[in-house]
Amino acid sequence: MTHEPAIRAEGVRHSFGDVVALDGLDLAVEAGTVFGLLGPNGAGKTTLVRVLSTLLRPTAGRASVLGHDVVTEPLAVRRRIGLAGQFAAVDAELTGRENVEMVGRLYRLTAAEARARAAEVLERFGLTDAADRRVATYSGGMRRRLDLGASLIGRPPVILLDEPTTGLDPRTRQELWNTVDELRREGTTVLLTTQYLEEADRLAQRIAVVDHGRIAAEGTAGELKATVGTEMLVVRVDPPNAADAAAALAGLATRDEPIVEAAAGEIRLAVADSSASVEAIRRLDAMRLPIASLELVQPSLDDVFLTLTGHPAETKPAELEEQPV
Repeated sequence: MTHEPAIRAEGVRHSFGDVVALDGLDLAVEAGTVFGLLGPNGAGKTTLVRVLSTLLRPTAGRASVLGHDVVTEPLAVRRRIGLAGQFAAVDAELTGRENVEMVGRLYRLTAAEARARAAEVLERFGLTDAADRRVATYSGGMRRRLDLGASLIGRPPVILLDEPTTGLDPRTRQELWNTVDELRREGTTVLLTTQYLEEADRLAQRIAVVDHGRIAAEGTAGELKATVGTEMLVVRVDPPNAADAAAALAGLATRDEPIVEAAAGEIRLAVADSSASVEAIRRLDAMRLPIASLELVQPSLDDVFLTLTGHPAETKPAELEEQPV
């Protein structure tokens, strides 16, 4: 017996002029899980969310939510999803309560149902005391919580969260993480796009690394980290010596070339075992390159992303900087 994925994308493409935002992307999200879509700005994450929420029509390929095609059945898709984007989509002139009740009415709730569920949502997100204030008086974090709360009032089985914690303080971010965990435990399917490696590691049962509009790798956090190597050797030298140190250590890497952060004088490379640290010291000493520090660490999602794409997750590719992707 097979189970249809809650979210499916097959060969999805979309372009903005000459810029290809999605380049034949394939994705399948199991129902009742949090699926993390990890990548920098410009990788195509937001474009995919817009396609899945029927706000953009793909130029090729197909996508579906709970078996409903986003192009041929857009209304059925909209009735089954909640959406919270990178910026809070709330009306500053209305109160928090009015904003949530309005969304409830758009979900075709009765006035009484909308009032009751709005009260539940406002309490859940710690906004009861501010419920009858104009949203113009809310802080940025409060607006984001209100936006997420409003997306849940219809109790949709699928939630699309597009970088929901960007710009939030650590406490508010943790609160939203707890909410996402609760949604999953309640059986909701969550597609979470993020630039934050820690966020994907903490929340998602499966993670896909997106780069230049395609899936570069997919798996659990543990599986993705295992693709890098069993251990990472992290060496720090004086920044002017970083290139020479990387060249000296290159032969110790078990996968690709060392990752170099020249400004920090840091070289990271996957190694087979701890004996590589002794050899690293020997090689750098032979070249008379002083070592500021040297340590062996477990691979992180940052190492995965750097290895797969050649740049950190928070970097925006230059060719996509001004594109709405």
